Amino acid sequence: MNKSRARSVLVQDDNIEKALRKFKKKVQNSGILNDLRKREFYIKPTTARKLKRSAAKNRWRKQLAAQQLPPRTH
Repeated sequence: MNKSRARSVLVQDDNIEKALRKFKKKVQNSGILNDLRKREFYIKPTTARKLKRSAAKNRWRKQLAAQQLPPRTH
């Protein structure tokens, strides 16, 4: 369950800014920050189900809107 691994980046030619950019990119791609934000507060199971259901409805509405023809402008 614990997916945390050590993240490291080598600093070459005293270029700390480049190494920091690489590190931030690695952290972002691994999804660690998203996972931490998701687990920051406890969400009750019923609330989680409600959120999932409303997100599914929003995705469905967005998909339907994309399939419809654009409104007439004249």
